[in-house]
Amino acid sequence: MRTSLTNTPTRYGWAMIVLHWLIGVIFIGQFVLGFVMMRIESQRTAFELIQLHKSFGFLLLGLIILRIAWRLGNVAPALPASVGTLERRTAPLAHFALYAFQIALPLSGWALVSVSTLEIPTMPFNLFVMPGLPLAESDAAESFWSAAHWYLAYAGIALVALHIAAALRHHFLLRDSVLTRMITPSSGGE
Repeated sequence: MRTSLTNTPTRYGWAMIVLHWLIGVIFIGQFVLGFVMMRIESQRTAFELIQLHKSFGFLLLGLIILRIAWRLGNVAPALPASVGTLERRTAPLAHFALYAFQIALPLSGWALVSVSTLEIPTMPFNLFVMPGLPLAESDAAESFWSAAHWYLAYAGIALVALHIAAALRHHFLLRDSVLTRMITPSSGGE
């Protein structure tokens, strides 16, 4: 049985599966990295971790935009019959919230480094200098975007935890295909 790059009416294809897991790992990794980099004592190591955090933030932003574009151009597999009416209505809202947080979080980080009065250049993976957003630099703006980034990070990780809990509920309690269809790709003949 040949697997498919694209989705079918019942399963996700390789493209969506790879994007889903890659974005998930980077998103959780970014949360851990952000937590560690703010608590490390060595300024040099903290600086290097911050640069790495910014690099993965831009990568995450690009991947989530790609995922949304791919999602808009592909059929979304239908939920299994075992999924109730309330969950059918709330699942799209939860996915929209995940997408929104995964876009807002890197954008708030980009805004934060753009308004910083320190003017430290951002060089994603040391490949090029990423220009800042056209925002005015000030301590007040930096405080605002720092708080926004922090709150978005914790709200985003809470949403991810809820998403994981829902997937595990489907797999272990309801025993339906919600999780497995994001692990095993569709076949070309489905």
